[in-house]
Amino acid sequence: MGRIVLDHKELKRIVEEEKEKGKVIVLGNGCFDIIHVGHIRYLKAAKALGDVLIVAINDDSSAMALKKRTEVVTPDLERAEILASIRYVDYVTLFSETSVENLLRLLKPHIHAKGTDYTEESVPEREVVLSYGGRIAIVGDEKRHSTSEIIMKIRGEKGG
Repeated sequence: MGRIVLDHKELKRIVEEEKEKGKVIVLGNGCFDIIHVGHIRYLKAAKALGDVLIVAINDDSSAMALKKRTEVVTPDLERAEILASIRYVDYVTLFSETSVENLLRLLKPHIHAKGTDYTEESVPEREVVLSYGGRIAIVGDEKRHSTSEIIMKIRGEKGG
């Protein structure tokens, strides 16, 4: 079972200890508002890249800003608890910005894993990752699932 670490300084200390042991650190991020099979496949593939998988979750305010919604379905601490219970996940943290760049600068994971809705060239945090010598990996299955589509389906709305 993964561990929730909300204090980023503590998480940095943990990452440094894992690196000293020779472990490869992978960081993935997202909103994860309603967990679906696409998320699981992404997490499984991200974990396969290294030894330690850290998942950074957008807190409620940044998730709403990114998704242009007025509410989240699952509150951030509950999303963290759900993700920490997934076997591929070692650590979970929250971040409040709309970009994970500051956390990447702090932790400097070996690999920044993004979903297949990106290419290595289109990852918004690309320059930050390359600046400290990290690499980007695109993982998971083809983007066929989304929380927004699940919400529309529940509401009986047609997707576009």
